[in-house]
Amino acid sequence: MKIPSGYIIPVFMTVLMGAIGGQANGAVHPKLESWFNIQDFGAIPDDGQLDTEAINQTIITASKSGGGTVYFPAGKYLSFSIELKNNITLHLENGTILEAADPADWGIGYNPPEDNPHDDYQDYGHSHWKNSLIWGIGLKGVHIEGKGLIYGQGLEKWAHNESGMEGNKSIALKNCRNVSIKDISILQGGHFGILATGVDNFTIDNLKIDSNRDGINIDACKNVRISNCTVNTPNDDAIVLKSSYALGYPRFTENLTLTNCQVSGFDLGTMLDGTYQTTQKQAPDKGGVTGRIKMGTESNGGFRNITISNCVFVHCRGLALETVDGGILEDVSISNITMRDIVNAPFFLRLGSRMRGPEGTPVGKLRRVQISNVVVSGADPKYAAMVMGIPDHPVEDIVFDNIRILAKGGAPASQALVEVPELEDGYPDPRNFGEIPAYGFYIRHANGIQLNDINLQFEDDDQRPAIYAEDVEGMRLDNVKMEKTEGVPGMKLKMVQGFQLINSGEGESKEMQVIDDMELP
Repeated sequence: MKIPSGYIIPVFMTVLMGAIGGQANGAVHPKLESWFNIQDFGAIPDDGQLDTEAINQTIITASKSGGGTVYFPAGKYLSFSIELKNNITLHLENGTILEAADPADWGIGYNPPEDNPHDDYQDYGHSHWKNSLIWGIGLKGVHIEGKGLIYGQGLEKWAHNESGMEGNKSIALKNCRNVSIKDISILQGGHFGILATGVDNFTIDNLKIDSNRDGINIDACKNVRISNCTVNTPNDDAIVLKSSYALGYPRFTENLTLTNCQVSGFDLGTMLDGTYQTTQKQAPDKGGVTGRIKMGTESNGGFRNITISNCVFVHCRGLALETVDGGILEDVSISNITMRDIVNAPFFLRLGSRMRGPEGTPVGKLRRVQISNVVVSGADPKYAAMVMGIPDHPVEDIVFDNIRILAKGGAPASQALVEVPELEDGYPDPRNFGEIPAYGFYIRHANGIQLNDINLQFEDDDQRPAIYAEDVEGMRLDNVKMEKTEGVPGMKLKMVQGFQLINSGEGESKEMQVIDDMELP
């Protein structure tokens, strides 16, 4: 029986093992037979030397035994690339730090990135997995667990350099199934804390991630459950669903639930240390700090059958649903969200035509999305909730239900006259569209829009309407309350057909500016 060094068997387990032994001729608890301690293979905690070889040898030995748990006792272990095998669990004990080594300190580095002929269709980091601290390809039954910390101190967070030795992800998995990552923490995780591409039957639960770029990227994966995670990423997105072409073919991200999570853009490291500092005001892209939940930007394969619920956004960008590379985004339900101190659009729904993918890929679709029970406060005055297709390619069947938005307000009358650029093939982010001529909702190139039980208010008088809609067919407003500055219309409508306004209070229908002689029903 292999018992991890320093592993204390609880009293109840000792009694249980004795009972089993008495009844089964000395048989022992099966869990402990499959544990493999990295210290038994030469890893030495806290000595400042590399433990890469010892860790990988432990995994190889466990794999040859049919699988098992690779145990990291408390202490700090320094490593380059760790290759997972089938039916392997990495268990990081409370007090364990697995630190990504810095190639500059050693003259050696991480596994080189594998060749990928499809690099051109997504950012470099999405196209490679082996150049990571922990990686696995084509595996089943892989699990990472425990109360320990992965510290990506030696990982690159931006574009790859020419040395060929750098790693840029904490955990990278490709074409795996039956996978879970639970309870660990990640600090400064590199380009991605977790990159999962083509990973099916995947559970992520109770993680704490405080990272310098993306926290969790789920790319072309099916049957995924993300729950109870706290992710702080001031310089990039917190939890992102993607559907790139990195596998060499389009593949949906689908059948996914994301629930009970908090995302934020506090200063790096201050979520994990509990101080929650806000000295950093913007990300390297010159927009406000990031830290959001997003669907996109890589979007060739598409998204469907997604639910997001019971999540908190604080000091970060808002919720983004984007498909700009030909994928279909459909059948999405989002509910029970609170947002506070939002640095750009609370909601950003964007269908575009950037078209990262093989030549001839058609423009995608964004349709059948329901967003309900959301409270927003402190929304940035430059923006609004934005729902935008492109000419001849509208977003379709979007329902907002029971939404409360308190914007900071204070925008001048000149902002109400702004013409928002189309940017059909541009990068999809609210900041690229500049100032928005509404404080509540800006809707353009859309069919079948419903706003039910909506309350739009501002802290300071705002010279913009609450709602601006252009090139919309079929727009229904039911019980919509809009705070208005005196002399400013509550809504501006341009080329809107099939408009209905009901249960919205006396005088609301008179507080509209109708442009281009549109006829109301």
